[in-house]
Amino acid sequence: MGGRFEGTAEIDRPVEEVFAFLADGSNDPKFSPRVVEIAKTTDGPTAVGTVYASTVKDAGVRTHREFRISAFEQPTRIRWTEVSKNLVTATEGGYDLESLPDGRTRLRVFNTLEGHGLGKILVGYALTQARKDADAFAARIKKAVEAS
Repeated sequence: MGGRFEGTAEIDRPVEEVFAFLADGSNDPKFSPRVVEIAKTTDGPTAVGTVYASTVKDAGVRTHREFRISAFEQPTRIRWTEVSKNLVTATEGGYDLESLPDGRTRLRVFNTLEGHGLGKILVGYALTQARKDADAFAARIKKAVEAS
């Protein structure tokens, strides 16, 4: 059975800067060590319908992933869905951003994972690991945004 994980962080940058950083999927390797490479495969700026293709490494295994942007509401909301077929996929993921006083931003990042075939057995382990790392993942996003 699938499930969801999420993490939060407060970033010392205005919401517009955080949104712009996260809207550019090529920044993902700056905060996600599992992303080996990533490229936008559609033309134009990031918007609903934009597709990013990536190679990721989980537990020593490389897989290819494709994500389609399903919601893009500047400067507060980005959603994606995985369109590739893998054992474990992110049926929905996203960033929610909230403007805070003093030019800071509250980030909530989440993914809903689902297993397919043998992945139905693996998804529980994947979720456990993702949940353990969720706030650290959000902290890596914070560090990457603040360093940009």
